[in-house]
Amino acid sequence: MMLVVLSGGPGAGKTTILAELKQRGFHCAAEVARQIIQEQVRDGGDALPWGDRQRYCRLMLERSIDSFLEHVPSPATTFFDRGIPDTLCYSRLVGLSFEDEILEASQKYRYSRRVFLAPPWREIYATDAERKQSYNEAVRTYELMIEAYEDCGYEVVEIPKTSPKIRADFIVSMLPD
Repeated sequence: MMLVVLSGGPGAGKTTILAELKQRGFHCAAEVARQIIQEQVRDGGDALPWGDRQRYCRLMLERSIDSFLEHVPSPATTFFDRGIPDTLCYSRLVGLSFEDEILEASQKYRYSRRVFLAPPWREIYATDAERKQSYNEAVRTYELMIEAYEDCGYEVVEIPKTSPKIRADFIVSMLPD
């Protein structure tokens, strides 16, 4: 069993790469942050990146842990669309103050040591109903993401900017045996 994180700033092509990996038969865990935003908007909640950020971040941590635990018994390699340290990145990005709790969870619930990050890519970047950040904010997020994963003891591997198929090939070729 291997739990592998695929992350990066917003709009860097993660979802497209995960769709390619899923098409190849890999298990994939959905992004919890996007699910939270969709639920909060649907239900009129305020736990949103543009609302109650503290509550949004806490929900992100709880749901990331739940997703981790849901996939732990999996006998197959599972790719996660973001991981628990993404919560640390977000907390630092917006200046929240419960970093110790996130670091503790990041040490307790461990993914494969090699994490794959999709770098900012202006040519494919687009906003949508859940992704409202500017491209410059996406770049800043990516920089903080590298720091967050390294601070949590992971080896960060940058995914090349190329077609989804080649990006997926790259990731699969870099998986530990």
